[in-house]
Amino acid sequence: MNRLESLVRENIRALKPYSSARDEFSGSEGVFLDANENPFGEFNRYPDPYQKALKEKLSQLKDIPSKNIFIGNGSDEIIDLVFRIFCEPGKDKVITFPPTYGMYEVSAGINNVEVITVPLTTDFQIDFKEFYRQTEENQNIKIVFVCSPNNPTGNSIKNIEKLLKCNAIVVVDEAYVDFSGSPSLLGKLLNYSNLIVLQTFSKSLGLAAARVGVAYAGETIIELMNKVKPPYNVSTLNQKAALKALKNHETTRRHLTMIYKERKRVYKALMHLNQVIKIYPSDANFLLVEVKDAHLVYNKLVEKNIIIRNRDSVIKNCVRITIGTPEENNQLINELKNL
Repeated sequence: MNRLESLVRENIRALKPYSSARDEFSGSEGVFLDANENPFGEFNRYPDPYQKALKEKLSQLKDIPSKNIFIGNGSDEIIDLVFRIFCEPGKDKVITFPPTYGMYEVSAGINNVEVITVPLTTDFQIDFKEFYRQTEENQNIKIVFVCSPNNPTGNSIKNIEKLLKCNAIVVVDEAYVDFSGSPSLLGKLLNYSNLIVLQTFSKSLGLAAARVGVAYAGETIIELMNKVKPPYNVSTLNQKAALKALKNHETTRRHLTMIYKERKRVYKALMHLNQVIKIYPSDANFLLVEVKDAHLVYNKLVEKNIIIRNRDSVIKNCVRITIGTPEENNQLINELKNL
């Protein structure tokens, strides 16, 4: 048994996956009397369970073989699958670096997996000394989750490759990477069999409503995900929406340029406001802002139908502000001036 296989739950290694009608016949033409579908209607047929057309397009754009790509019902489904594949409930553990994306801990709770937290340093980077201490002292650490650029802090995490030397699956969540200008870790897939890179259609591609997440990993991990996932986890409508978004290169480029420009403009405008204490540098499509009174700022903006995120429970007196359209950002700035 190799290193990667030893991390997989025994029952998952032994699992015989469900075989759908579309597993047995994958063609697109014919008289389909195999899946008990209603013969009438526009959306009466089950979707492609392996999203072949979407994976082929991503393969071309990312220069990653289709066999190294998994499509999920949002990144949240993929996070849950990783727990199901690698973590024995009540026995195994994972590491996170708070403050970070909350679903890692929620999924851990759902799957009855202990979370070991290694808080980020004051400049929101990994405390590797503490990380190494935890990996030495704790048995059965199966997964390490790191979000870069990080949510809610907005910064890119440095030296992630050092994590990949540990005997665990390392999930690098790159939901915001398109806003950062920093290189993805996709180029390291061939170097590390324990690496999973998550990306999403929800952010730069503007498809949050469609719920399409992507995992890039070695072939063995992708095969395990396909083994454990529900048979038809991404609808035909959402697959088509994702394909359409990938083809709209000019629209995506234009939107990204606008967000870059507006992020800089909003940053400068907020710096001069009395309520603002500090604005953290951001590689994402949002700004983490320390204010004098996060609850006051949040509630006053809600009164004006401007909704930001109060992150005081995570980082004292901080709010997270997503970069909107120029008009929306103007509304935000004008209301904050009046506080």
